[in-house]
Amino acid sequence: MRVVLDANIFISSTISTEGNPAKIIDRWLAGGFDLLLSKPMIDDFLRVTSYERILKKYPLVPANRDKLIKLVNKNAVLVEPEMPLAIVLADESDNRYIECAVAGNAQYIVSGDQHLLDIGEYQGILIVTPALFLTLLDSGLH
Repeated sequence: MRVVLDANIFISSTISTEGNPAKIIDRWLAGGFDLLLSKPMIDDFLRVTSYERILKKYPLVPANRDKLIKLVNKNAVLVEPEMPLAIVLADESDNRYIECAVAGNAQYIVSGDQHLLDIGEYQGILIVTPALFLTLLDSGLH
């Protein structure tokens, strides 16, 4: 199964090793699915986790971020989207996740972002919450 994770999943997993985002990263590392990423997605993650307000509130983020980037570089499938999309109008940057999913033939985009979740599905790619994605993994229905 090929999956795109929104930056909020990565960011949440660097803040806390508990919760659904961290469980999703653990499932990926255990071989539960193939993670698809694009360079713009990685840049977005690095940008957001460098915000001063994040660093002040969550001092472990830099070390956890660096560990996660090493794992991503080693284990994820890097995808180069072929064409820009304008599906999410309320937040243009969310389109990077759909572009990656389309280019990489993903089955799912996992996100906590309401702009993406409101789309629900695009070209057969389901956009689901972290909780629903874990339920799908646990049930074997994917």
